[in-house]
Amino acid sequence: MTIVVTGATGNVGRPLVAELMRAGVRVRAVTRNLAAARLPDGVDLTSSARDALPGATAVFLNSRALGADLAAVVKEAGAQGVSKLVALSASNVDDDFARQPSRFRGDRNKEAEQLAVDSGLTWVSLRPTMFDTNFAGMWSGQLRAGDVVAGPYADASSAPIAEADIAAVAARALLTDELDGQRITLTGPQALTNAELLAALGGALGRRLRYVEAPADAVRRQFLSLGFPAAFADGYLAIMADAVVRPALVTGDVEKILGRPAQSFSAWAAEHTDLF
Repeated sequence: MTIVVTGATGNVGRPLVAELMRAGVRVRAVTRNLAAARLPDGVDLTSSARDALPGATAVFLNSRALGADLAAVVKEAGAQGVSKLVALSASNVDDDFARQPSRFRGDRNKEAEQLAVDSGLTWVSLRPTMFDTNFAGMWSGQLRAGDVVAGPYADASSAPIAEADIAAVAARALLTDELDGQRITLTGPQALTNAELLAALGGALGRRLRYVEAPADAVRRQFLSLGFPAAFADGYLAIMADAVVRPALVTGDVEKILGRPAQSFSAWAAEHTDLF
């Protein structure tokens, strides 16, 4: 069995490569920066998804990594005899595009899922919620400067998921037929507000952290000053506003599939204190 992993050095791709290597299958890892890949010994490295396809059994599709080549890679996979596609999608994939801020950073979750479904190959679509590492991106700079995080909507809830859990489910989807033909929404084990997430992080860091709610318009200006598109800022703030009045969805699919609970945000934070 030979499995192609696109986005192999990303937050999901890297632990997925490790999972597949532990399972003893051949892995072809696709990454733009071969020199800095730092993947396990024995992984076949390539910068071209198309070059990785001949003789492959299955492909993990990361739409941001594939960019404009996404549709062509799916088509070529079928022509090369690939039997399965596992698409990395998102829990909000059916929402209006204006409520999918990651689209404005290159994700094409809807397209990746639909291309897999329409490919004529066996398919699985994974729909994870917000990643745990997103909070490192949002909060680490402020926490290096002090113990206060200023952000929108302290009471907005989410159920973020550890990327290693997404990778473990992806490995199960690639290696078995247990999940074939399913769209699977993956979440962390608990819905927590922004303030509660920061408190959990503080426990891992041994610090008393405080979340200060900032006005939405101030947060929007900050996003723009950092170079984010206005559509990204507007979509993110709309999601946060909704999450104040509508608690985040929590599914038990990680535990159902893996036979163990999804990792808590607190446990993830304790393992990743270096990010903060």
